[in-house]
Amino acid sequence: MHRILVVEDDPDIQELLKNFLQEVGYEIVLAGDGMEALSRFLTAPFDLVLLDVMLPKIDGFAVCELIRKQSCIPIIMLTALSGEEEQIRGLDLQIDDYITKPFSMPILIRKIAAVLRRSTVPGEDGHKIIAYRNLALDCDNYTASVDGSTHELTQREFEVLRELLTHQGRILTRQNFLDKLWRYDFYGDERVVDTHIKNLRKKLGIDFIQTIRGVGYKIEKEN
Repeated sequence: MHRILVVEDDPDIQELLKNFLQEVGYEIVLAGDGMEALSRFLTAPFDLVLLDVMLPKIDGFAVCELIRKQSCIPIIMLTALSGEEEQIRGLDLQIDDYITKPFSMPILIRKIAAVLRRSTVPGEDGHKIIAYRNLALDCDNYTASVDGSTHELTQREFEVLRELLTHQGRILTRQNFLDKLWRYDFYGDERVVDTHIKNLRKKLGIDFIQTIRGVGYKIEKEN
C-alpha cells in the first residue's frame, strides 16, 4: 500500500482528499501547515507528497525545497495559484506534477497513480525495476540483481531494501521500518531490522547501505 503525505491547511479539503484517497487504497497522513509537514516527513517514510502551496508558517515552495535537499520522493503540488510564474517555480523545484484548484478528484487520483508509476523504472519485460549503481530491484518478482547476477531475497529483505532505495538520501530509523513493514505483526526486538540489513549486505555483496550509528540506515541519493 502506498503511503501519501497530504499537506493542506483547509480542513474540508483535507477530509475530502483523505476520504477519496483512502477509498482507492492509499494510506494517508495529514499535515495542516508547513512545519507539521516537515516534521511528519522527517519521522516516517512516504511514497508521495501531495503539497498545497499556500500554507501557514512555511509555504509549500519552501517545504518542497527543504524536502528536495534530502529526498527524490515524488511531489505533486495542489494549489489555487494558477499563474505561469508559480508553475515554473514549482517545476524548477523538481516537483513531479502541478494541479490547480478547483480540481477533479478522478483526474487527481489518476495523476497520483501516474507519478507513482514513474517513480520506478520499467524493464524490457514490463516489470517495475528500481536501479541503483550495479543493483536492479525487480518489484514484481521480489528479486535483486547485482552486475547481472540474480539473488533471491525473502519478502521482508526485499521490502527493507526497497524502502531504502525509494527514500534515497534519507535516514530511516529502525522504527520507520517497523511502522511501515511490520506494522501490527511485530512484537519483538527492533534489532530484527539490523538482521535484515546484515543479510542483504551478505547476500548481495553491496557496500552502499550506510549505518548511522544510534539512528538507523541510509542510502545516498544517486547523482
